[in-house]
Amino acid sequence: MAVLQLHDLDVPEFLELLETCKGNVYLVTREGDRLNLKSKLSQLMGLTQLIEGGKIAEAFIVCENPEDESRLFRYNLYKK
Repeated sequence: MAVLQLHDLDVPEFLELLETCKGNVYLVTREGDRLNLKSKLSQLMGLTQLIEGGKIAEAFIVCENPEDESRLFRYNLYKK
């Protein structure tokens, strides 16, 4: 599992993308906490701490599924 650093994300678009992921996707905080972003409660808790002006300022993501990792990497790179 690779760690992806995501930044400057559109939150609603990112949440839609998470719905398409097949495996678990974790938000990893600087303190080392892991929040499973497939859980709506974890999305609420994790993302509200990172949002600045409607965008995610910076986040670290770990994916269990390599396809999900590739999908999120492409999204982060091209914002599509």
